[in-house]
Amino acid sequence: MEPKSSINRRTGRLPRLAAGLAGSLLTLALVLAPLPGQADDRVPTGTLRAVFLAQNPVQARTDVKTGEVTGPAADLTRKLAETLGVPFVIAGVAGTAAVMQQVSSGNADIGFLAYDETRAKEVDFSQTYALAQNTYLVLQSSPLRTTADIDQAGLKIGVGERDAADMFLDRALKNAKLVRNPGGNLDTALSQLSTGQIDAYAANRQRLSRFAKEHDGVRLLPDNFYGVEQAIVVRKGNKELLDAVNATIADARQSGLISAAIARAGLVGVDVAPERKDR
Repeated sequence: MEPKSSINRRTGRLPRLAAGLAGSLLTLALVLAPLPGQADDRVPTGTLRAVFLAQNPVQARTDVKTGEVTGPAADLTRKLAETLGVPFVIAGVAGTAAVMQQVSSGNADIGFLAYDETRAKEVDFSQTYALAQNTYLVLQSSPLRTTADIDQAGLKIGVGERDAADMFLDRALKNAKLVRNPGGNLDTALSQLSTGQIDAYAANRQRLSRFAKEHDGVRLLPDNFYGVEQAIVVRKGNKELLDAVNATIADARQSGLISAAIARAGLVGVDVAPERKDR
């Protein structure tokens, strides 16, 4: 018969061995289990990185004091990140070219951009989630009353260079001449209107409405010439991420997330886009 002290030593090792084995199994489980923020082909860094047009409130706004981004783009990015089980970051960039470059280079996973067939050669577009109506800003004294008055020989129409309105009007206008505004600066547009360099300025109704409230002597035409299709872009060929984006948009449309985001942002002339079957 073994001494009692020997039995105690042996039985005392058993709990320690069991605890060690349990710890090893737990460690193995944690290594093998998919964790929030874990990188995959859709989000290679483990964080969903989104960019939007900094000067386009239809997409989002950045609080200059806190840096917080709010608006439909922020809400959709948050929803997509929740679906993917990853954290996210979102930032405004200067201009369409910057959004496309960030996504194409892999520096961002998604970008918020208006659909255009020429852009679709460089990035892949999601379903449209919203329609941002475009109209014209004119002087109060202008004889122009509706968008039907615009396409006349001799008229000069200002537009933000490479904006969705630019691409649309470049195809649509047959008689009026486009005068492109690098950066789409509205103060520049007002100066051009005041000096007769342009007769009207084309942009989304949300931006123009806010600008017209802050400046005397200008007005908006009452109708719209184009509903810009706001969508999300991913790097060319990233089908898995695009599928996740489209599923998120479909759910956000049905649940009311998009309409609530538009209302919360106080957007003017922005509608929830109906589902499309061709994209």
